Amino acid sequence: MTGTAGAATGAGGDVGGSRIRLLVADDQALVRGALAALLGLEPDIEVVAEAGTGREAVDLAIARQADVAMLDVEMPELDGISAAAELREALPGCRVLMVTTFGRPGYVRRALQAGATGFVVKDTPARALAAAVRDVARGIRVIDPVLAAETLTSGDSPLTEREEQVLAVARTGGTIADISRSLHLSEGTVRNYLSSAMGKAGARTRAEAVRIAESNGWLL
Repeated sequence: MTGTAGAATGAGGDVGGSRIRLLVADDQALVRGALAALLGLEPDIEVVAEAGTGREAVDLAIARQADVAMLDVEMPELDGISAAAELREALPGCRVLMVTTFGRPGYVRRALQAGATGFVVKDTPARALAAAVRDVARGIRVIDPVLAAETLTSGDSPLTEREEQVLAVARTGGTIADISRSLHLSEGTVRNYLSSAMGKAGARTRAEAVRIAESNGWLL
């Protein structure tokens, strides 16, 4: 595990001499429980809360005064990246470590912009994950090295905010009229946004544009 600063540290890397207060958020109960159980075995880490949604994660992190919030990217009510942005405003002392199954460059860039300090994938070994929690608690940026390299070479999303919104709704398979009603746009405007998004993605169809955008992490 590497980042903009060093790699794994040993146990005992607590914050201010006390145990690191950790919140674990994931919408899959089995994954969430496993992460909490593994990290709770560390002598310097205390799991103070578990959350199944992004909204619950923000509320519990504030209530329990977490030092580190470990957030999944894709969660109901509020995605992990939006939750990170809210925590940056509401609880500046809480660092955010994003942990996700989907190692998409666009997600990394969005997460860092939202204020996350670290970004790793869920198959990270338990020992390395604990080390990432310690480093993030100290303010050291930790990013999966493969994701870091891909993020540097992938560039920013070419889509505008409106194009992203239209594609996000389009992935549900709705018609132009459905998208129009959902976003309160005219059908002609929706067609224009879809056409522009398809061109930027190099896609021949709406479905292909959605797939390319998702694979690059341009959509949440």
